[in-house]
Amino acid sequence: MTMEFRKTIEELLNTFLEEREDLFLVDLKFSTADDITVILDGDNGVTLQDCLDASRAIEFNVDREEHDFALQVMSAGLSEPLVSPRQFRKNIGRELDIVLKDSSEIEGELAKVDEEKITLVLKYRKPKEVGKGKVDVVEEKEIPYSEIKKALVTIKF
Repeated sequence: MTMEFRKTIEELLNTFLEEREDLFLVDLKFSTADDITVILDGDNGVTLQDCLDASRAIEFNVDREEHDFALQVMSAGLSEPLVSPRQFRKNIGRELDIVLKDSSEIEGELAKVDEEKITLVLKYRKPKEVGKGKVDVVEEKEIPYSEIKKALVTIKF
């Protein structure tokens, strides 16, 4: 797969995304076997039609005689880690499981998002400072993106 071909795919995808401001790219992967995987997310979710539209925007503008490739367009599933502030923003109010760069883990409700960091609301019980028993604690914790190794939306049933 040539760099020119990759560039063509990226440009076609970017043109499509400029027309659809509610959608954004999470990942674009090229395999050595000319398999292309596009993972999209959207401020209001991603429909099957969105995936078809993105696929057509690429396929209808590339000469298959010149390049034989397989294309897969999909939405970022719940198993995909959150990567951009826009993805975090979309999940405000949900529980997140976060693995930090130091490998420690933290779980809490996503309360705020900006370009540098996220803010989680942590709820836990801790021993009372005086006497027996435990006390409920609610605490806000800011976590810079630079400290996040992986962030997943917690799936609760």
